[in-house]
Amino acid sequence: MRARFVAGNWKMNGSLRANAGLLDALKAGLKRSGNLEYAVCAPFPYLGQVSAALSGSAVTWGAHNISEHDAGAYTGEVSGAMLREFGCRYAIVGHSERRALYGEDDARVAAKFIAARRAGLTPILCVGETLEQRERDETESVVGRQLDAVVSAAGAPALADAVLAYEPVWAIGTGRNATPQQAQQVHAFARKRLAARDPALAAVTILYGGSVKPGNAKELFAMPDIDGGLIGGASLSAPDFIAICAAARR
Repeated sequence: MRARFVAGNWKMNGSLRANAGLLDALKAGLKRSGNLEYAVCAPFPYLGQVSAALSGSAVTWGAHNISEHDAGAYTGEVSGAMLREFGCRYAIVGHSERRALYGEDDARVAAKFIAARRAGLTPILCVGETLEQRERDETESVVGRQLDAVVSAAGAPALADAVLAYEPVWAIGTGRNATPQQAQQVHAFARKRLAARDPALAAVTILYGGSVKPGNAKELFAMPDIDGGLIGGASLSAPDFIAICAAARR
């Protein structure tokens, strides 16, 4: 049985005071449950707070980004080794906001994926198409290209225990989400594409992200190739995030 997983992406949100209440509520409300795992991915300045609050709990944690470099004259960057010192297990790579706002192309995303693996972190690799690309019927070509870039650079075995997140760009933070059937279609395509490179990759955990809320999570997570979610805005609300996690249980 494939692992079930729900990860929260706080993006550039939070404060020490607000985080404390959120983390306490998550620690109290999320307990170990079969093959379902939980994580929160927080801004760099709060990783120490997150580590201290969640240590020993059922909730793991990670970072929003990672440098492709291990050390050196890269002002403003954060390496995988630094993230490991704060107990991070995960690093998000290739999020559409990094691709669109900061010019991260497929090659750089692949380099960051490799850096995360090198540091002993599990990458959460984000892929997805824009609205214009979907309307031109380019979803599969875009997602396939993004996947192929990482597989070619890192090698198929590097993806075996990584996490993939399909996030249609047009559904992130817009209140508009793909229907369960639309999301399932892309998840099934991604799984087949990876399995064609290595049959073991058929078992990779694939999350859906894009305006997931308590009201639509259960229907999305019931799809056969959707293994959980990468949650944005709703991850800042403990009741909402806990409800979404509950919807992922099988």
